[in-house]
Amino acid sequence: MIGINGFGRIGRLILRAAIENNKGIHVTAINDPMMNVDTLRYLLQYDSAHLKFPHTVETWEKGIQVNGQKIRLYTETDPAKIPWG
Repeated sequence: MIGINGFGRIGRLILRAAIENNKGIHVTAINDPMMNVDTLRYLLQYDSAHLKFPHTVETWEKGIQVNGQKIRLYTETDPAKIPWG
């Protein structure tokens, strides 16, 4: 299990790699103080360089679900305050 701090280009690529390579890496949390869930979902689904994300992305009350896997969204400026596990 991993958490991603920052959901810019690199954070989105890490999530894509974790989902697409299916090597047992599960993203459980994303932290980005500037991101809301709708923007996060849109940026993941429609990337200008890597094109449309080929997996199901839905919102839920605490974050997003990718292919049914729940990923919690935090908007904390201090990542040390996040319960990553």
